[in-house]
Amino acid sequence: MVHEWALAESIVLYVLSRGIKKAKKVAVKIGVLQSIDKDILVFAVRELSKEYGLEIGEVEVVDEEPVFKCHICGYTWSLNMSEVEEPVREAVHFLPEAAYAYFKCPNCRSIDFEIVKGRGLSGVVVEGYE
Repeated sequence: MVHEWALAESIVLYVLSRGIKKAKKVAVKIGVLQSIDKDILVFAVRELSKEYGLEIGEVEVVDEEPVFKCHICGYTWSLNMSEVEEPVREAVHFLPEAAYAYFKCPNCRSIDFEIVKGRGLSGVVVEGYE
C-alpha cells in the first residue's frame, strides 16, 4: 500500500509540474512487476489531488506486461505474472531486481538479462487539461 501512495504522489506532482490544475483524464502505465493494487492507486491519486489542489475527472491505470531480453543469446520474452508463485510475485513487487534471482532466459537458461518493460511507472498521459 505504501508503494501505491508513493506512486500516486509522483503522478500528482508530475501533472502539477506541467502547470495543469484541472484534467478530464489522467492515464498511467504501470509495470506488472510492481504488483500494484490499482484500486488503491486510483484512490490515492484522487485523495492526493484534492490535497494538492488538482482536479482530475477520470484516473485510468493500464498494465504494462513484463518483457525481458537475454544478454547472452538475444532472446526476448514475456511473463504472465499471474502464473508466477505468490512468494516470487511478492519479492519482485518490493524489489523488481529480484527478478534476476527467480527468472532465467527460457532459450539459453542464462540469468544475464535485462528488464525491457514492465517495471515502475512508464507513462503518464493527461487529457483535456487547463
